[in-house]
Amino acid sequence: MTKTLIHNHMFHLVSLSPWPIIISFSLFNNLISTIMWFHKMNYLILISLPCTILCMYLWWRDILRESTYQGFHTYFVYLGLRLGMILFIISEIFFFISFFWAYFHSSLAPAMEIGQLWPPMGITPFNPYDIPLLNTIILVSSGLSITWTHHAIINKNFKESYMSLIMTIMLGFYFSILQFFEYYESPFTISDSIYGSSFFIATGFHGIHVIIGTSFLLISLYRLVNLHFSSYHHFGFEAAAWYWHFVDVIWLFLYISIYWWSY
Repeated sequence: MTKTLIHNHMFHLVSLSPWPIIISFSLFNNLISTIMWFHKMNYLILISLPCTILCMYLWWRDILRESTYQGFHTYFVYLGLRLGMILFIISEIFFFISFFWAYFHSSLAPAMEIGQLWPPMGITPFNPYDIPLLNTIILVSSGLSITWTHHAIINKNFKESYMSLIMTIMLGFYFSILQFFEYYESPFTISDSIYGSSFFIATGFHGIHVIIGTSFLLISLYRLVNLHFSSYHHFGFEAAAWYWHFVDVIWLFLYISIYWWSY
């Protein structure tokens, strides 16, 4: 005879999971393989990166089961997840503040080592009215389309939610492709003084966040197609929308300060 474990509270005590420790080792391997790739071409990243993606998929799968099929994500759990996502986005904001701090520290009072000029002599900055402006329009448009998706889900208009969410994902892919071409045609590199370092670090990490946000939205599209969301229980999508709006706002600051102000 089996015993049924009954909790006298509304919270979810997470069961033992192998994914946190496995993905930690996987991310560590990604870091080491990336550093090795910077110095010499190696194939370790071809193993570590797919392992990380696989761990993410399996961990996400378990969370989807807990929330959709097992009913563990009660209202109190939702409040905890909401607070956790807010704190995570705040930590990401401070992550980018460090890049802006370094950028303005070097640009407002250029050192003698770079000729007391900004941009430094020999650096040709990007035209802010070319690809950067197009990318700005793309991200602002994606912010509007994902807001449309949210309102469509709340109003139980799932046909419009599919259309607008697919549109948002396509705009995210389009942004990443344009940024790849911008990097490919760049007249300077990450090793070209503090300007190159701060430019590629700030815009590169933002590009990584766009890719992560697009993946987040793809998972939300999968859940939307499989009817995992209702008009009052769709925090998985809500968290993705918050993250995407954060990416939009950071890009506006990047465009104004790094592209337009330095031109």
